Amino acid sequence: MELRSHSFEFYMIAFFGIILLRYFLVAGATYGFFYAPLSQWFVNHQRPHRPPSWRIIGHDIKLSVLSAAVFALAAALIFSAYDQGFTRLYTDPYRYGLWYLGLSYGVVLMLQDTYFYFTHRLFHHPRLFPWVHQGHHRSRYPTPWTSFAFDPLEAVVQSLFLMGIIFTIPLHFITLVAVLSTMTVWAVLNHLGTDHLPVSFPHHWLGQWVIGPAHHSIHHLKYTVHFGLYFTFWDRLLGTQDPKYTDTLNIFRSDNTGGNGRP
Repeated sequence: MELRSHSFEFYMIAFFGIILLRYFLVAGATYGFFYAPLSQWFVNHQRPHRPPSWRIIGHDIKLSVLSAAVFALAAALIFSAYDQGFTRLYTDPYRYGLWYLGLSYGVVLMLQDTYFYFTHRLFHHPRLFPWVHQGHHRSRYPTPWTSFAFDPLEAVVQSLFLMGIIFTIPLHFITLVAVLSTMTVWAVLNHLGTDHLPVSFPHHWLGQWVIGPAHHSIHHLKYTVHFGLYFTFWDRLLGTQDPKYTDTLNIFRSDNTGGNGRP
């Protein structure tokens, strides 16, 4: 089955709408579930907690709209290139075998995590931070609305990964959609904070290798640690895992946090 070709302008408008709709549906539904007045019984006030600021939420939404425009441009370029036969995207799931769908999905996640770690760490360089990443960190206590709030230059850099990967690795469209869906859900979960989910999520024996709300919340409080996207591997290997992370988790688990709101 071949996908129907469209103009670049059609792709740009269509993907801008799709990306924005996905953002408002996923972030909005998650925010409504965990932050609505009737949901406040979820909150553990003995963990670092700040009521959400509508001023900061508004800022996050504005950045997210700009990011949607950048990613829509990237998507339009990708699909236009696909129409011209320049990409390695394919539609027949049996072309490389069904097993390859799962393998390519895992490979792309690991490559994306690596790319994100090193670019994210670079963005925290004092000379780059004000231009590329400071807007995202206005949310010191992030909400689901923060999940897509990239500064425009950061959105460009992150979109380059997706543009590059489709020219180098054969990917089925299902795999590409699965990667994008994983990125969306993971980003929303990681910006929930430490006070809306059990601190054990996802810090069981296997979950210690993946990034969750507590891990990323520490990054928003301490800018010099925890740069990964999906996995803690690079943080562990390169010494950017907070040395007090385990102690912090133990504090979060206890009933006596001291109420200082910081790891």
